[in-house]
Amino acid sequence: MKKVLFICHGNVCRSVSAEYIMKDLAKKNGVDLYVSSAATSREEIGNDIYPPAKRKLKEKGIPFSRHYARQATMSDYLSYDYLICMDENNMRNLNRMFNNDPDHKIYKLLSRDVSDPWYTNDFETAYNDIFEGCKAWLEKLL
Repeated sequence: MKKVLFICHGNVCRSVSAEYIMKDLAKKNGVDLYVSSAATSREEIGNDIYPPAKRKLKEKGIPFSRHYARQATMSDYLSYDYLICMDENNMRNLNRMFNNDPDHKIYKLLSRDVSDPWYTNDFETAYNDIFEGCKAWLEKLL
């Protein structure tokens, strides 16, 4: 079973949304994946999904549960097959955290950055970008 870890700055908006979107897509398509999410920072450790992101998941019919934001660890790097970042800053931070990615596991969700709705307040665009990226990655992982 392939293991995918989605990464963003705080693990309360984009990466956790990607986690639940990918879990839903994998289940609906009969694909066996282990999916989780984490942050590059420690700022939101222990916090649940940011309420507007939670509302967007609910609006789109994506099941989710109580979430506890956490920071990515070296153990994650060693155990996951893919660490998928939302933007260039996430990639730069992960590369710094994990010795410049010697195992070539760090990727970006899309060729462009997924804007952070924490700052833009545009949860619809973020959701659409994340959904698009998850669909494309699911096809790559088949």
